Amino acid sequence: MTDVVFYKQKDIVYMVECSGHTGYADSGSDIVCSALSSMVQSCALGLKQVLGLNVKIERVDKKGYFKLELPKNLSDNDLNKSQILLKTLELSIKDLLQGYSKFIKLEERDYVY
Repeated sequence: MTDVVFYKQKDIVYMVECSGHTGYADSGSDIVCSALSSMVQSCALGLKQVLGLNVKIERVDKKGYFKLELPKNLSDNDLNKSQILLKTLELSIKDLLQGYSKFIKLEERDYVY
């Protein structure tokens, strides 16, 4: 199972952390893991390369671990833009979760700087 945690303050997403493999199928054939990975990596690319934000990313493929965190002291404009991508990610994962709830666990936690 993959645990996905959105860290928020007052409905603003500051960090997303995914850990574990979904276990839907063998590595290389796991469509749920592939879908989830694509969503998270696309969001990270959008934050880094499209918005130009210095997003902190940690990734350990063998453990199925991926974390992205917004930089501190973002301008209001950059923070608002980042939320479009991060909230789209959250909605996409919730949609995937509807069909594959045995393989993904989603939760929200308070984000503390």
